[in-house]
Amino acid sequence: MIIASCGMTFQDEWEIPFKNWLYQLQNADPSEIASSGFELAVIDYSRDGSEKGEYSQEEIKIMLDAGVVPVAYLNIGQAEDYRFYWKNDWYENPPEWLGEEDKMWPGNYFVKYWYPEWKDIIFSYIDRILSQGFKGVYLDRVDSFEYWSSTGQISKEEAARRMIDLIEDIAEYIRKENPDILIIPQNGENILEFDDGRILSFVSGWSVENLFYLKTTPLPDEETESRIHYLDMLRWHGKFVLSVDYVDDGSDSLENLERILDYYKKCEEKVYIPYAAKSDLQLDEVNIIEGIQPAE
Repeated sequence: MIIASCGMTFQDEWEIPFKNWLYQLQNADPSEIASSGFELAVIDYSRDGSEKGEYSQEEIKIMLDAGVVPVAYLNIGQAEDYRFYWKNDWYENPPEWLGEEDKMWPGNYFVKYWYPEWKDIIFSYIDRILSQGFKGVYLDRVDSFEYWSSTGQISKEEAARRMIDLIEDIAEYIRKENPDILIIPQNGENILEFDDGRILSFVSGWSVENLFYLKTTPLPDEETESRIHYLDMLRWHGKFVLSVDYVDDGSDSLENLERILDYYKKCEEKVYIPYAAKSDLQLDEVNIIEGIQPAE
């Protein structure tokens, strides 16, 4: 199969490692996922995000025994105030590396991710994930490098370089004893503009949200193409691309079906692995669409 990429072509000589994938961040049930037919499942490390709700080794093993690859969600660009590491006095007396609250996501706070204190927190989080038996990490808020450059405190190039440093540190920390662990950043793919080759050497793949649709509304072609430019760079280097668009409004209407099929067609043309999520953005269920998802 010959695929256009960044003005070039390449021979797709390797097999896509997964036919399908699942993205569920709330109340995931390992037994339900194990019997769902999905091959890769991105879930939170905890049923409800809290330390008390952490999945046991036995629960993760249920998915592994069914042939599902479990990957743990991990926010590396923001601190979340419901996580085990959060200290209540940070609301009034935040550490130097803790920034302002994200107005779009209450309870999430931008962090100066290059600080050693934040890296230590991330490594302690990874220790929990690996001890549970997860086979990959799904690194969210890579795009926070753009937030810090927008504040004027550091340049975009420097903010990107520091995020690349963090992802490299994560990769080295994980793979010292777990060389096969998947490392999958989400969004912020334009960081590749500043990459010196390091990211392409240590990520397993990449995931993107809202590539073709913003919920149920098609995105302008030029916006999609500007992102595909970077995704094709990843494909050129043999990395898989996961895509999640929130296109399913949950109805049985013809319009909904056609939109989901259009999304799938667009992904298949680019050899991306699609997941059609519910348009309520809750990611709180295994979204099975008869005859479509999970793809056979």
